[in-house]
Amino acid sequence: MKYIIGLGTNIGDRKQNIEDAVSAFDLVPKTEVLRRSKIYETEPVGYAEQDSFYNACIEIESTLEPNEILGVCLGIEAGFGRVRTIKNGPRVLDLDVILAENVKIDTSNLTVPHPRYNERRFVLIPLLELFPDGEAYGIKFNNFLLGIKGQAIKQL
Repeated sequence: MKYIIGLGTNIGDRKQNIEDAVSAFDLVPKTEVLRRSKIYETEPVGYAEQDSFYNACIEIESTLEPNEILGVCLGIEAGFGRVRTIKNGPRVLDLDVILAENVKIDTSNLTVPHPRYNERRFVLIPLLELFPDGEAYGIKFNNFLLGIKGQAIKQL
């Protein structure tokens, strides 16, 4: 199954955090990074009193199930030293399952598609880079950009 993972960081060496996170996915058994977006610098959404983020998206293929991929994401975050204190606050690494190929999930632990991906320029722009036609796994997403105000983003 293919997945889109959103990556974000605003603590430490942000570029290296993204690079190391992508490399971490290549170490996961039965999982391969197929492609990745460029890295974008973005202003924070939600909690504004923090440094800007670096964000990217990757497409992976794995035999792991969606909840197992969530566990992989949480494990990689923990390995980077992520501590959850302020909602939408500063973080060394944030990994989100954005989309899963031909799967929709809505449980207490995981919602796919990600419930707010369509409100976040920092997800949609890298996603559009991976899927220039504005559709991924049967989900059309390019029109969501029209409704988003603010959220400055620039490619590194």
